[in-house]
Amino acid sequence: MPAKIRLQRYGKKGQPFYHIVVADGRAPRDGKFIEKIGTYNPMTKPATIDVDVDVAVSWLGKGAQPTDTARAILSYKGVMYKKHLLGGVAKGAFTMEEAEKKFETWTAEKAAKISNATDAVREEVKKDKDARFEAESKIRQGRLDEIAKKKADEIEAQVAAAKEAEAAKAAAEAPAEEAATEEAAPEATEENKEAAAE
Repeated sequence: MPAKIRLQRYGKKGQPFYHIVVADGRAPRDGKFIEKIGTYNPMTKPATIDVDVDVAVSWLGKGAQPTDTARAILSYKGVMYKKHLLGGVAKGAFTMEEAEKKFETWTAEKAAKISNATDAVREEVKKDKDARFEAESKIRQGRLDEIAKKKADEIEAQVAAAKEAEAAKAAAEAPAEEAATEEAAPEATEENKEAAAE
């Protein structure tokens, strides 16, 4: 069987990390390999891919067959495009310098696209963070308003209780004063009668 370019899984459960390797097609997935040509981390946004392009192109030239995922990764990094350009050079369609120039142009465009995608992801993360902060601020403000309302209600209840106590005290003192004035009033009327009689 020919050599295969495929992924070997590393990393913890739920946090995969892959090595891109050239291995015998009969070897197990995470078993013996011939050469490691790169790494792939799908946990970052966008995914982090590091591939030695020249080594990958040489293995493809020797007949190594990439798996579907490995082919997509190699295509993303320009390995398949460079192999295509080298095929054009071998047929005499253009020179090696032209092929290198085309590949550099393609690489620059791809880097710009990746940079834009990274900026978009960062902007999205920032917007999400700001939205969550705003929501938490509203919740916090609502709780503070609720606490302030409870305190105001407690103060109003204390003021009302103090007024009721004052009113009760005043009501208790009022009958005593009325009784004192009533006692004083009959004495005054008797004194007035005596004064009138004289």
